Order: sequence, then structure tokens, then C-alpha cells
Amino acid sequence: MAVVLVVDDNGIDRRLAGKCVEEAGLLPVYASNGREALSLVEREKPAVVLTDLQMPEMDGLELVAHMRARHPGVPVVLMTAFGSEDIAVAALRAGAASYVPKRHLRKELADALRVVLDAVEATQERDQVRQFLKRSEALFELGYEPAGPRALISYLQDGLMQLNFCDEIGVLQVSTALTEALANAIEHGNLELDSALREQSSEAYYDLGRQRTQQAPYRDRRVYVTVKLTANEATYVVRDEGPGFDPASLPDPTDPENALKTSGRGIMLIRMFMDEVRFNDKANEITMIKRRAEP
Repeated sequence: MAVVLVVDDNGIDRRLAGKCVEEAGLLPVYASNGREALSLVEREKPAVVLTDLQMPEMDGLELVAHMRARHPGVPVVLMTAFGSEDIAVAALRAGAASYVPKRHLRKELADALRVVLDAVEATQERDQVRQFLKRSEALFELGYEPAGPRALISYLQDGLMQLNFCDEIGVLQVSTALTEALANAIEHGNLELDSALREQSSEAYYDLGRQRTQQAPYRDRRVYVTVKLTANEATYVVRDEGPGFDPASLPDPTDPENALKTSGRGIMLIRMFMDEVRFNDKANEITMIKRRAEP
């Protein structure tokens, strides 16, 4: 059972978050501030650190910086609350892997941890680098294969590592962006599932998705992923065959208050982790560009 280190100075919030971790099928261990958390990382070997932002001794932003420097393979997920929006954005830029608003922990934490853990596991499972790749271009086609997105992301991680493109946290962030883009293309694009239904009932949301994979016109739709890698730039184009949407309806990623909103969280993470993001006119195609980090 994967261990999640829950960090929060508020005992009630800490136990509430721990209960949500347990409900996600994971094992929580606890720390009351960032300094205590760092000492526990060595002993408990957590798969993920789930942290509040505003704490004494060492806050969440400082913890993210220390984790990236000392334990770059362990992702940090933020628990955001009113008044911590600016810190949350700074922490994401400093290397945090994702975030969940505190008031939506029960609804969203399990999915956020699943995305991060899948990306971590895909990183751990990648094959040893075989050769230094200078240029690569490929087109992939996905249907509704259960393990399809994860297998593709694992393969794409190899490309970044072969290019020595970024550190482990950087690879994890790109993987998270790709995971969110594929989920949006499959669920909201091809299957036309409404996020509002998921807020009401995750079970109903996924049941409807499974039904539509067997129904026309949804069952025949595909997701196309074009990948172009060079020594200094990675470009990912994800296109679905759904009706598209209005990009203007998405939350403004430069506004820290949007870190607390349920809708658009995936797109906000994509914009936070990629250097350039754009949609086509129909908005059923997203282009994401990651540039090589300077040493």
C-alpha cells in the first residue's frame, strides 16, 4: 500500500485529509509542519507528500523547495484554502505536482492522487535509456483501452529522459499535463461527459462513460497524439473527435483565485506545467510545448 505523508498544522484538517487518503486505498502518515515532514520522508519513504500551505516552522512553499532539492522523485500535492492562492501558484511553479482545494478533498483528492501516482509509477517503470535521441516524430491513435494513456505516457517519458530534457519533477509535471490532456480528450471530448455530473456523482459519471464507449457515435471516436521531440523542445498535440468547446470559458490561469475552482483544474495544471499552450479554432485540439530547462 502506497504511503501518503499528510502535512498540516491543524489536527482536524490533518485527520480529515488522512481519512480521504484512506478512502482512496492509500496509507496516511502525519506531520504537523514542513520541518517534521522532511524528517519523516527519510523514514517512511512516502509515494506522495500531501501538504497544507500555511504552517509554522516551515510552510508548504518551503517544503516544496526542500523536497525538490532533496527528494525530487517524491511528488508534492498541495491542499489549498482561501488566503493561500498566491502561495499555491508559487508552489506549483517551484515544483509541486498538483493541488486540491481543501473544501473539495472528498470529491477530488482520490483522483488527484491517482493521476500523480500513475505518473510516478510510469516513471519508475520506464526502461533504461537505450540511446541519446536527437529528433523524433510520431503519431499515436488511442481508443478506449483502459491502460492506453498510461502506456503512452510511460513511452513519452522515455523520450524526455533520453534527451536529458528536465529533472524528475519536470518529467512528472509534463506527464501530469499529458495525463490531464488525454483525460479531457477522452472523457469531455469523445465521450462528451459533463464535469457537473462528476461533481454530483463520480459513480454516475464513470458509468455513463462506460455506456457511451459502446454507443454510437462515441464508440468510434479516437484520440490522436502527435509528438515532436528535438534537443531543445518537446511538442505534444492531442486531438479528439468530439464537438469541441469554447476556450474563453476556461478559468484565467494567471488569476490565483482560480486555483480553488473545481472546473478547469486540469487545463490550469497544463498551463502551469507547459511553456506554451494553445487550442485550434474548434478547441478539440490542444498543442502543448515544453522547452528544455537550462542547467
